[in-house]
Amino acid sequence: MSAHPSPPEQIVSKVKAGPGGAMTDEVGVITGDLTITTRLLDDGRAHIAIQYTDADEWYTLTGSPVPAPPQSLAALHEQILERVRHGGSAEAPR
Repeated sequence: MSAHPSPPEQIVSKVKAGPGGAMTDEVGVITGDLTITTRLLDDGRAHIAIQYTDADEWYTLTGSPVPAPPQSLAALHEQILERVRHGGSAEAPR
C-alpha cells in the first residue's frame, strides 16, 4: 500500500493588486505588491492573510475565514489571487 500525500495546509503566493486593491479588516484597502497566504484551519475553514510583500505585518482579508475543504485549498487560493489581481477592494469569496 502506498501512502497518499496529504494536501497542503498553507499556500503562499505573491500578487500585484489591481486598481482598488484588497480590503483588510485591520487597515482597510491595501494596494501594490502583496503576499497572500491561505491556511487551512482545524475546523475546515481557511484563513486568508495578506501583507505588503516583504513587510512584517499581516492583515486578514475581509470575509476570512471561509469554508474550504482540504482538497480544494489550492482552488480557493487561486480564486483569491484572481480577486486581488482584479482589485476593486477585493474580499474573500463568500
